[in-house]
Amino acid sequence: MAMESSNINSSSEDFAEFSFVGQAEDPLDINKCYIDLHSLQAREEMALRQAEADAERIGVGVTAEAQSIFDALSKTGSNWGKGKGHLTPRRCDRLGTLTGIEKLLPVRWDKTVIVVMNEVRVSSPYLPECVSGGTPAANDRVKKVLEFERKRLQGRGANR
Repeated sequence: MAMESSNINSSSEDFAEFSFVGQAEDPLDINKCYIDLHSLQAREEMALRQAEADAERIGVGVTAEAQSIFDALSKTGSNWGKGKGHLTPRRCDRLGTLTGIEKLLPVRWDKTVIVVMNEVRVSSPYLPECVSGGTPAANDRVKKVLEFERKRLQGRGANR
């Protein structure tokens, strides 16, 4: 394949003239950098605490469905539909926080059992019949969330 040569035409108008006006401070000069070590240490400690809390929320030896149910219970607000006469689960934003005065239910794993509000226990296979302990109202709330989440999971499975 033969290479074609090209002509480059230029005139003095095509070039700009530059002049040196001075030297700016070097933004990478370590002698002039300021690092707030206390702030960095506080951020590191907060990140470690968050990572530990996140790790505690992952069930060991449980199915993906059980983890989904746990996540649904943990993302449900403690004022579940107050004033509406029925249970309405409240969902969190992407950071896991609820706006306003809503608070998350305390949910934790006890081996493969989900413990809600430190009193209601949900055993495998995580059906409403598997809910025990706690007050009747708390028990009913957990059952409603289980039913809601199971319907959601079944709907998601049918769409695949």
